Amino acid sequence: MSTQPEFPMESPLTSDQSRGIRTKPRPVASWREHHGWSAASSLRRLMSRPVGTLLTVAVMAIALALPLTFYLLLGNLQKMGDALGQNQTISVFLKPGQSVSSADMMAKKLRERGEVAGVKVKSPDQGMDELAKMQGFSGALHALEANPLPFVLEVQPKAGASADSVDQLVTDMRDMQGVDQVQDGGTWRQRLEALLGVGQRIVMILAGLLAVAVLLVVGNTVRVDIASRHEEIGVLMLVGASRAFVRRPYLYAGIWYGLFAGVLAVGFAVLVELALAEPVQRLGQVYAGKLQVDVLPLWLLGAVPVAAAVLGWLGARLVSAWQLRKAA
Repeated sequence: MSTQPEFPMESPLTSDQSRGIRTKPRPVASWREHHGWSAASSLRRLMSRPVGTLLTVAVMAIALALPLTFYLLLGNLQKMGDALGQNQTISVFLKPGQSVSSADMMAKKLRERGEVAGVKVKSPDQGMDELAKMQGFSGALHALEANPLPFVLEVQPKAGASADSVDQLVTDMRDMQGVDQVQDGGTWRQRLEALLGVGQRIVMILAGLLAVAVLLVVGNTVRVDIASRHEEIGVLMLVGASRAFVRRPYLYAGIWYGLFAGVLAVGFAVLVELALAEPVQRLGQVYAGKLQVDVLPLWLLGAVPVAAAVLGWLGARLVSAWQLRKAA
């Protein structure tokens, strides 16, 4: 078996040193050169074993892509609820015999409420015309001697109104003088809002658990690398190499693992977006184009590789510090 260290620890010589010229110490320049060399050396090492690197990166990418996918599905569910009537119109049926002025005055009072986006007054004649257009009703309507339909107020809550405020609005409208009945799908709205709240909490918990999984994957990979070079690391520390000097290539290996996994996770999320586009487009045609697939924001797609690189660095940092403390 080869005794060459996995990440050679000796710093590259400068051009003056290679010609035997004695130079003054340059701590900052040497530190910077060793960082650049450590990053390049760790990357070459990962590329020299493509299968193992790809498997590790793929496992991390899947772990990172799962919360992105759930976040995407949750956003589309919320958008679908808005399009299909999360803030649907509330129908207020007035008592028979109410005049036009009474209906207009009641609509004016409702428009002054902060949780109301708009109120439309529908007269009995308009209601009769809508029934006449429905198949099977035209013949029955001709037999009526008078129009039995009342005035109807179609109240549209504001998009940002909470379920509690809408419920209070419905209660107040039922208590208004001249109101016969109020039809509201508030129960469905509350269930959807509660479901979205649970989904958001699940996404947060899942993201935290999978972030820990990424730390463990990187940490275990770095632990195996350090354990396989235990003797070489011990020799380097005996001749005066600091722990920071020894662990630096492994920290960059963790950064590369996280960065590659983050980029691959973003690719997985984009594929999910493309897979959802066509079925959502077909569904949107059924609802007159109200439904459109919601995509992940660009800032989130850009932040995932950066956050993954930080997680990779943290996992490598924790494990390498523990391993080198044991070797000391």
